[in-house]
Amino acid sequence: MTIRVLVADDQALVRAGLRMILDAQPDIEVIGEAPDGQEAVRLARALRPDVCLFDIRMPGMDGIEATRRLAGIDVPDPLAIVVITTFDLDSYVHGALKAGARGFLLKGASPELLVQAIRAAAAGDALIAPSVTARLLATFADAATSTPPPQPHQPLTEREEEVLMTVARGRTNEEIARELHISLSTVKTHIASLMGKLGVRNRVEIAMWAYDSKRVGR
Repeated sequence: MTIRVLVADDQALVRAGLRMILDAQPDIEVIGEAPDGQEAVRLARALRPDVCLFDIRMPGMDGIEATRRLAGIDVPDPLAIVVITTFDLDSYVHGALKAGARGFLLKGASPELLVQAIRAAAAGDALIAPSVTARLLATFADAATSTPPPQPHQPLTEREEEVLMTVARGRTNEEIARELHISLSTVKTHIASLMGKLGVRNRVEIAMWAYDSKRVGR
């Protein structure tokens, strides 16, 4: 199945580069480009891409608001959105994840990681750039509301607590399986259980819950 992608970035050269990388993949097709958030929302609603790849800093409506309108908690049929940003300059990543972004990448990420993120989002998973997960989420946790996050609907098991910590640190399913000496299918079962108990939609929100609830220190 071909993964249909919408790219939004205010720089034409960046959009062209992202299109070149993604269109070179046999299973990915860029079906649209937008120079700002407002156009991105319009195209996303019209085209219903499998994955949206949004820059955060765009004129007019930024990537955070575009993400909120397409993947926010009140959106009945949310789209999969991956945010691409620059860590040293961008103070909005926490807001983007809260708005419903399924993952994020740095603009310096390798083409391979970009492709992995698109495929993960299309599969209903999420990819956070592993090299910056702990640093980024811990830094932007300070920007979160002072109101504690909701408690789990049911108590977490000891194994779920372990999986929670590994997800918060940006481990992939394969890495979690190796680290905890469990099967890949068991990892997926625990992650699904965590989403149900925490009332979240994906592993990015699992990670955010872990930081917001102070489960993970600096």
